[in-house]
Amino acid sequence: MAWRYALLLAPAASDDARTDFSGTFTPIDPSAPALSVGELSTQRGDGIFESIGVVDGHAQEVSAHLERLAHSARLCDLPVPNLGQWEQAVAAAASECPAGECVIKLILSRGVEHGPTPTAWVTVAEAADNTRARRDGIRVVLLDRGYDSGAPERAPWLLLGAKTLSYATNMAAIREAHRRDADDAVFVTSDGVLLEGPTSSLVLRQGDRFVTPAPGAGILHGTTQLSLFAHLAERGFETDYATLGVDALREADAAWLVSSVRLAAGVTSVDGARLPYDAGFTAELNAYLLSPRD
Repeated sequence: MAWRYALLLAPAASDDARTDFSGTFTPIDPSAPALSVGELSTQRGDGIFESIGVVDGHAQEVSAHLERLAHSARLCDLPVPNLGQWEQAVAAAASECPAGECVIKLILSRGVEHGPTPTAWVTVAEAADNTRARRDGIRVVLLDRGYDSGAPERAPWLLLGAKTLSYATNMAAIREAHRRDADDAVFVTSDGVLLEGPTSSLVLRQGDRFVTPAPGAGILHGTTQLSLFAHLAERGFETDYATLGVDALREADAAWLVSSVRLAAGVTSVDGARLPYDAGFTAELNAYLLSPRD
């Protein structure tokens, strides 16, 4: 991924009443060194992030991403971000995006070890070409996440509902999927409850009902999934959250992994077993997800 633009932020307090935060942004060379060697985001993955899809200069679902950033900050005992400041930073970054699809990343770290303030920055890069996944679908494998469905409530310090920078496990899962001749993975608890993909939310179709694993199971509440459910409800479909076993995926009428940048990728097989795939309906979903969404 080639970075096109980057901003360093001087994080403002959540109750800062200013309406203009432009003086808190410093554009930097995205290819030049910018972080201290004592930075905890790189030493320990101690921080949070959001990835926002941008289509023809329009940043998608900004409010939902910022609310989730604030939610992750609270879970991680980080200073709650000033959403007005971050919204203006996103607008500045989006103005640097060329035509087509880009991704804006928001990063909030605990900062330098023993330092007084967190570190915050925003980057812009052109998105990868996801045409094939959107058009032809993806093959997935089920991978054990290593904890049971009661772990999030029993051990909240595991931060299972926060979007943290500690993504080594997620990337390892995708590599394991590739080793198994698949494109992506779906995490499952040790007691057989469906969770999410390493970088995506899972959506199943059961007739005219669309369902996704309940966020209370220790997974992220996906911004793209929320938007897609609103769209499906407007079209007259039923949408729901539920605790789902692995057979719900294997027996679904269709399934998708949805995310802010790849958008909707239809699942064509699970552990090598074929799953029904509706290319036309998937194209309709992606047409909506590529439209301007606030």
